[in-house]
Amino acid sequence: MTGYIHSIESFGTVDGPGVRMVIFLQGCPMRCQYCHNPDTWKMAGGTPMTAEELLKQFESSRNFYRGGGITATGGEPLMQLDFVTELFEAAKKKDIHTCLDTSGVMFHRNGPDYLNKIDRLLEHTDLVMLDIKHMDDPKHKVLTGQSNENILDFARYLSQKEIPVWIRHVVVPQITDQTPDLYRLGRFIGELKNVKALDVLPYHDMGKVKYESLGMDYPLKDTPPMSKEGAIAAKKIILSGIRDVRTGVPDRYCSQF
Repeated sequence: MTGYIHSIESFGTVDGPGVRMVIFLQGCPMRCQYCHNPDTWKMAGGTPMTAEELLKQFESSRNFYRGGGITATGGEPLMQLDFVTELFEAAKKKDIHTCLDTSGVMFHRNGPDYLNKIDRLLEHTDLVMLDIKHMDDPKHKVLTGQSNENILDFARYLSQKEIPVWIRHVVVPQITDQTPDLYRLGRFIGELKNVKALDVLPYHDMGKVKYESLGMDYPLKDTPPMSKEGAIAAKKIILSGIRDVRTGVPDRYCSQF
């Protein structure tokens, strides 16, 4: 089977545990306003590669990746579900740690055939890094062009399957930094049983350069970067939501949703 690869990063340190080979796959249905890889959106393009070719590249530097593994990201890797499954199955035969970095937007429960495919992939997935962009669905649609329904349902499904998950959330000034939204995200995370880490990342505007090189307008050109202190404060709010839902404290912002 052939996958369409946008690029490969040989020294990834933030895309799962250890040092990792990070494989960026082509194709994504989301149009996130702060996306750093808009050139991955279209399925057209990319370099055709097989799982064997990718793992051969990994094996050539395997000692370098000790304690790490491979991460499939994008774009949206679930747009090439069958290929990623083949890649992860082959990787596990070689005892390579596998991580799926996804928004989960492609997930649905419309038929057993698709769920069987998802289950086959998850059977060979050691870790899922799940991006939750926004808890408020209308705001999520403005930010990404897509609903968050499938994303949140995928999070619940991963919890049911007990697949280890790292949650990531980017804090954007005036867009994803509102206290009620952050608190609600925390309460949602607190109901999951499989979350191993929470990364709250400050928005930065380094993607402007790529947009300019592609002749594209950067949607957040007037939005300032988020400070590290702002991200730390946002994480505290999320953690308070996690704590409250787990200790039975009522939702303090319930009337606002």
